[in-house]
Amino acid sequence: MKIERDEQFHRFVVTRRAALVRTATLLTAGDAHLAEDLVQSTLTKLYVAWPAFQRADNPDGYVRRTLVNALTDERRRWWRRRERSMAELPDRPAAEIPGGDISDVLRAALKELPPRMRAALVFRYFYDLDVADTADALGCSEGTVKSQTARALDRLRAVLGQNPSLVLR
Repeated sequence: MKIERDEQFHRFVVTRRAALVRTATLLTAGDAHLAEDLVQSTLTKLYVAWPAFQRADNPDGYVRRTLVNALTDERRRWWRRRERSMAELPDRPAAEIPGGDISDVLRAALKELPPRMRAALVFRYFYDLDVADTADALGCSEGTVKSQTARALDRLRAVLGQNPSLVLR
């Protein structure tokens, strides 16, 4: 029985890990190290709750919710609040937003958002989920998704300015 469960879990990891890392990278606004940690936490939680995952009506929603919960849990850790991971050490001041690379600009703007707002944007606009599926992934009401999305878009507009070319490149 356990061997069958392990084989099912192994197949799940082989087929879904890359997509989970991609989603986690978006949820963390490009922090690859934190994204890997989130995926590891998510996979650990899924392995422990594998029977519940298999009984879930919406397995994709179950995985998304587990990933968002892992992000929320990770942000609560005291040492994460003080630590800022970077892929490269900065040896010069950050570029001005209007002249910087758009992916860096958008990533920086997303980083300014609280994790749940960022998750609402990622699920609504990157994965094109409807409000109900996004609410399911975040474990909140549809009204909360709508308000979080609206506030997140307002914040992004404030950071990115009124130049739509920054967003569309």
